[in-house]
Amino acid sequence: MNGTNQSNVAIVDDDASVRQALARLLRTEGHSVQTFGCAQEFLQHPAIDDIGCLVLDVQLPDLNGLELQADLEQLARAPAVVFISGYGDIPMTVRAMRAGAVDFLTKPCDAQVLLNAVAQALLLNGAQRNRQREHEVLRGIIMGLRNKQIAAELAICEKTVKVHRAHIMEKLGVRSVAELVRMAEHAIADSGVTVTKKTSAVQRTDPHVPMQA
Repeated sequence: MNGTNQSNVAIVDDDASVRQALARLLRTEGHSVQTFGCAQEFLQHPAIDDIGCLVLDVQLPDLNGLELQADLEQLARAPAVVFISGYGDIPMTVRAMRAGAVDFLTKPCDAQVLLNAVAQALLLNGAQRNRQREHEVLRGIIMGLRNKQIAAELAICEKTVKVHRAHIMEKLGVRSVAELVRMAEHAIADSGVTVTKKTSAVQRTDPHVPMQA
């Protein structure tokens, strides 16, 4: 993932004029926008992970918007969804919101209302991705990996790993990596989950010595 997803928006709508109008509006706010005419076209996109918000019509020529939303739930990093529809009803809205949609707007929707919904979706998506990334970084720390090795495994820069590590330690109220590892190991032991540390290719540092950056 390239880290730019917080401003990446995709639009899936079978009406070309709607796609163009929405894309133009969102680009004026500085968003990077990609448009798609149907669900399958979007699903074939090679970088769905980089999409932070999906503006999604309900009525589509192949899968409908609710079906696409359900498919996206299987992804590790699914975009936040803002529905737009000219044929929405209360049951449809309830179903979409229960499945995690940020908002359900009726066409034609007010420009500022849409912009606000997209902004909220991007914020929520960014927060979720940060939590997921922190879990991945913590897993690497528990396995005995150094910052550089965690960065290589997650395809992110080493500085980003350090930032996530600092956030994790602050949240948990610990002052050293050794204390963080002990806390995590105790939690894992209590849960009955087994974690295999990488000791063949990577030697674990002395738990009493701060982890090398």
